[in-house]
Amino acid sequence: MLKSIFKILLYPISILYGLTLYIRNKFYDLQLFNSTQFNIPVISVGNLSLGGTGKTPHIEYLVKLLKDQNKIATISRGYKRNTKGFVLANEQSTANDIGDEPLQFKTKFKNLIVAVDEKRVNGIKKVCELHPTTNLILLDDAYQHRAVSRTTNILLSEYKHLYCDDFVIPSGRLREFKSGSKRADIIIVTKSPKNITDKERKNILTKLAPKDYQSIYFTSVKYGKTTPFTLAAKNTPINNQKVILLTGIAKPSQLIKEVESTFHILKHLKYSDHHSFSKSDINHIINEYNQLKENNIIVISTEKDIMRLSLPTILKQLEQIPIFYIPIEIEFSQNDKEAFDKKILKDVK
Repeated sequence: MLKSIFKILLYPISILYGLTLYIRNKFYDLQLFNSTQFNIPVISVGNLSLGGTGKTPHIEYLVKLLKDQNKIATISRGYKRNTKGFVLANEQSTANDIGDEPLQFKTKFKNLIVAVDEKRVNGIKKVCELHPTTNLILLDDAYQHRAVSRTTNILLSEYKHLYCDDFVIPSGRLREFKSGSKRADIIIVTKSPKNITDKERKNILTKLAPKDYQSIYFTSVKYGKTTPFTLAAKNTPINNQKVILLTGIAKPSQLIKEVESTFHILKHLKYSDHHSFSKSDINHIINEYNQLKENNIIVISTEKDIMRLSLPTILKQLEQIPIFYIPIEIEFSQNDKEAFDKKILKDVK
């Protein structure tokens, strides 16, 4: 009840904020604001809502699909990094330099060009200057970044939190009015059930009411093998141990279910999305482990959190704790993979 009242009180602020974004978008639509067009394909992946829709594994899917035939560069803002302006990732880059998600891209795809820049236009220009053979740009979390014209605009929306059922911040979680969805060429409903029925798909299609030019696909999360991170983990066999779950992501509920399907979670150390682990945080993690280590316990985290825990000063402190992570990727529902791949490959050509 109190939450509903609070949302109502914030409603005027949401309207004002939404109108500001609406006017800005109109200026771009009317070409009063300039969108820079590049002579190579640009694919953008983003969302209307705040965090947690699964942008990172969808970018990784695109990289896997396109990397053999293209020289790809990803451009991100580099959220919560300690640097400013344009930074090109290299083998020595850390999450402090480029952010956790760009570091994950670079770690998984050694030949991928990974750059961060708050100003995406400048970032693309710099990448093309430094790597003139680049022939494809993937923009990460850039749905609202209208300064770059894109070949394909991909909008993600979470199955349980569709943008059509939400409202603009602060009374909701949308970054702009849901009418902004019309800019999308492709809409992907993420974190869908693996066995989603035709009836469920049809109901969502009715709710989203896509335009004639928009394609809609459904993806679900596929969890990988529990993978050792620290030296202690590499020497620790997994035998259905009890677990300390360590997360710094927006929505850990699905991960919790996955871990509970195999392990027994004794404690969940939950931090905010993209949390920068401080010295006191690390001491707290160590203390929690030491209190429970007699229970044949291991620590399980996410791939994104591991990027921030891999800072040399932090990793040195954690090496004697068996810390594992569970990687994720996406799976398309039914025949969506073939249709999606075909459309993307056509757009890139």
